[in-house]
Amino acid sequence: MRLRYLPKSNRTTEELTVNIVVCVKETPDTTAEKKFTADLRLDRSAVAGVINPYDEYSVEEALQQKEKLGGEVTVLTMGPSRAEESIRKALAVGADRAVLVSDPALADSDLVATARVIAAALKKMTFDLVIFGQASTDSSGGMLAAAVAELLGLPALTVANKLEVEAGKVRIQRSTDHGYDVVEAPLPCVVSVVSGINLPRYPALKGIMQAKKKELLTYSLADLGLDPTSVGSNSKGTKVNSASRVSLSRTPEIFKDAERAAVYIADYLERKKLV
Repeated sequence: MRLRYLPKSNRTTEELTVNIVVCVKETPDTTAEKKFTADLRLDRSAVAGVINPYDEYSVEEALQQKEKLGGEVTVLTMGPSRAEESIRKALAVGADRAVLVSDPALADSDLVATARVIAAALKKMTFDLVIFGQASTDSSGGMLAAAVAELLGLPALTVANKLEVEAGKVRIQRSTDHGYDVVEAPLPCVVSVVSGINLPRYPALKGIMQAKKKELLTYSLADLGLDPTSVGSNSKGTKVNSASRVSLSRTPEIFKDAERAAVYIADYLERKKLV
């Protein structure tokens, strides 16, 4: 890892740069019907893959910070070889290069194993800031950024809806029920951003053509110095026991007594064990 910032009084215009790694995931198309395999794993082979929709915002945020500060944006992905197509889409909107960690042993990795792989890949890279999306649409865990930060020994600023980088530190704004919090940490650090932080751009034809020529490195577990038994099915600390479809059927209840509406709602929530 390399921290490129200097105290403000000692910096020149050329030194106001930041290297950003944005971590993205290929997830099944959100509009496609999902199926499980016999061992209750999501059948990804039967559905087209796309960039995780939440990660489109992290890519956009990385690009906006690059436009303000200079530096480079690298996309980092863990997944099968077919994920290259999704990575190229991130390159098409302006990322400079990409790294794909791909190995057959990675299949069925849980969050801890995934964090272990991403952290190992980051240790081979030069960065000042790592940006994640808030979660992935296929699991919605929302914990990967914090797990990677823990393994790297770096501060984590999560669920940011505003991000500022200056004078060797990062400042985020995080929404709360009563307004928002402002949290700071020194660089290098890890940040996760929410979908409301920006509006992702669309790739232009020129960007799509340029993406085909941009550098895309592929790492195996051996390249990262990881034991295959530390990832995939061999390392899982979690197990799926059952899975079922969400029922969308609803039975409406209409209550017309306005004076007793609050009491009725409270009783209803208590019956449903929601309070």
